[in-house]
Amino acid sequence: MNRGTAGMRESRENEATDKDTAAAARHARFGRLPEPVRAEDMVEERPATAPDPARHAYDPDEWMVRYCL
Repeated sequence: MNRGTAGMRESRENEATDKDTAAAARHARFGRLPEPVRAEDMVEERPATAPDPARHAYDPDEWMVRYCL
């Protein structure tokens, strides 16, 4: 056997084992998908502004007292 051929065969075998090792490491790290996230956990609902208590305290007779008396 030729020395050049034996060296190429050996480097191919090392390359194959390196690829197998890398594939095993990738599978150990990324082989499983993460748990799905529920929609309730992705969305937070809160009012855009703080509720104004004076907004709903309208007195229909107040304008008459202010402007007519």
